[in-house]
Amino acid sequence: MQQPKTMNLTEWGLLVLLSVLWGGAFFFVGVAVVELPPLTVVLARVGIAAAILLGLTLLLGHALPRRLSAWTPFLVMGLLNNAVPFSFLNAGQTMVSVGLASIINGMTPLFTALIMASFREERLTMLRAVGVALGVAGVVFISRPDASMADARLLGIGLCLAATLSYGFAALWGRRHLADVPPLTSATCQLLTSTFVMSVVCAIFDRPWALPMPSPEIWMALFGLALFGTAIAYVVFFEILTRAGASNVMLVTLLIPVTALLLGNVFLGESIRGYELAGAATIGLGLLFIDGRLLRWVVRVISERLVGSGRRQGP
Repeated sequence: MQQPKTMNLTEWGLLVLLSVLWGGAFFFVGVAVVELPPLTVVLARVGIAAAILLGLTLLLGHALPRRLSAWTPFLVMGLLNNAVPFSFLNAGQTMVSVGLASIINGMTPLFTALIMASFREERLTMLRAVGVALGVAGVVFISRPDASMADARLLGIGLCLAATLSYGFAALWGRRHLADVPPLTSATCQLLTSTFVMSVVCAIFDRPWALPMPSPEIWMALFGLALFGTAIAYVVFFEILTRAGASNVMLVTLLIPVTALLLGNVFLGESIRGYELAGAATIGLGLLFIDGRLLRWVVRVISERLVGSGRRQGP
């Protein structure tokens, strides 16, 4: 089993950029759901992003699957990684703040660790188990209901948690069925299948053609969500994945809530509550336990100092 790679300044810069792109996605959704139904926002997000990545895929000469059966892995991945979690998150953000939704999204690696262990893909070590427990404690912190809208807020938290669970199963599916597929092809095909699925769903439930025309601000939010929060974010994500590995790219979840909290506070006037910060810090601590590198570094430094001190005190 390989140790995580040490990232250079360029890779750390890409990680910060990805956190801004994905943190901004929560902000754009928070703007868009003011006027549009959550499912329609998902359709716009995956549809525009699919068109962008399809153009890039064809420009670079990547081939798309020719057989219908070859699209099945992408269809399942599109459901687990896009259609289902985006729908849950968007619906959840009609009940909770941008910052809170992004904090709950930080639970993704915790659910992923449990799912990977349950399906015998990865061993659930003691550090990972402690990390999962801390993550659950963090959600308990941020789930403290407001007296004015306790039921709606708890439902919103539950929907966001369901989205993170879906992401965990997407990681399992991708590992088992898409490991050998070029990253850009995988991203493009899953977005294309997601667009097909969400077109059918929206035609049944939202009937977008009958909705009032959105304001210019909403159109800007939709294009920002698709271009920056989905298409470009996927490209940056796979670049980090290729350069620094999966363990390093997962660290972005520590940074996303900071970006989303700040954007929601500055542009949407959302207050940042103390117990939400406490919950975010607890989830972040859980992620550090799951990642393990910081703790291993601390143990190594302490051990080296103890050994050095013992040598100095020796005869």
